[in-house]
Amino acid sequence: MPKNQLKKTIYISAIFAFCLFIFDAIFTVDQAVAVNSQVLGMHIMHTGELDKFREVYQDEEWRYVTIPITLDDLTKHKEWQDFFDQAYKLKIIPILRLSTRFDQGLNAWVIPTRKDIIEMAKFLSNLDWHQDEKLIIVFNEVNHAAEWGGKIDPILYGGILKFTSKWFHSENKNYKILPAAMDLSANNSLETREAFSYLESLYDFDHQIFDNLDYWNSHSYPNPDFAASPKKTGQNSIRGFLYELAWLKNKTGKDFQVFITETGWASSYLTNYYLDDYYLYALNYIWSDERVKGVTPFIMQGSPGPFASFSFFDASNNPTVQLFALQKAIKSFDALSF
Repeated sequence: MPKNQLKKTIYISAIFAFCLFIFDAIFTVDQAVAVNSQVLGMHIMHTGELDKFREVYQDEEWRYVTIPITLDDLTKHKEWQDFFDQAYKLKIIPILRLSTRFDQGLNAWVIPTRKDIIEMAKFLSNLDWHQDEKLIIVFNEVNHAAEWGGKIDPILYGGILKFTSKWFHSENKNYKILPAAMDLSANNSLETREAFSYLESLYDFDHQIFDNLDYWNSHSYPNPDFAASPKKTGQNSIRGFLYELAWLKNKTGKDFQVFITETGWASSYLTNYYLDDYYLYALNYIWSDERVKGVTPFIMQGSPGPFASFSFFDASNNPTVQLFALQKAIKSFDALSF
């Protein structure tokens, strides 16, 4: 066989194999049904929001909550210890997303230093989590320049990811490391990098980079416009995590478990009528995938502000259509599970 024809054959075979991974993942998900709705939790922005958690989930199931912690929080030992104490009392498992500080001049979150990582680890290790596993997300959507010092730099992020993983693991506190989730709908531009292009750059930087992770982390939103049906497929759909897990399996041979730490529909006249059906379908056929450890919809309280349409409570602390839809879906789902 001519050399160029052999290369072409190998390339086509590789593409075909990857497509089989994707097809198998998507086909399988609609066959599974979860035992209960315990996979659901919530994404919050502030430690004081835990009081609202049990207004959303009026049960005694252990559930996850995702929350950012910034460098400015490292002086707030009592606030964070109170947070962990309350979380344990309410049967909530925290997932902490590391953050730095927002630089108004850069219009971006500053890139962390190794000193920042060490100080964060010291602070968190001096707190009583009341949990065995301590879940840590290493920053956020770094395929956006605004999340990483105003630039796209997978090589620098890869180095920080490896250092963070090794340092936290060396604490012997049973930390579990998750990567920054990708924005799966981002394109290639000066301000963003397409998610799998970014992941390829990480892999090219270090073929063992993903060995530093204990779980995968995904932001699988129903795009376009945070309004698509859960039956939609594609990497920018609510099934985006399936494409990521298939890509990881192809690259590493590993089957990662995943936390979907951001997802959800924007409330609008187009989606409000269907919201409870969307959540119910996702519970039955998407988040029921046995690899999904937890799902924390975005966001408990984003009102007032740019995230008001995602908010489960409005600026006056009143429940929104998001909350009513989610609770209705859970009630329907739990009834079907018995």
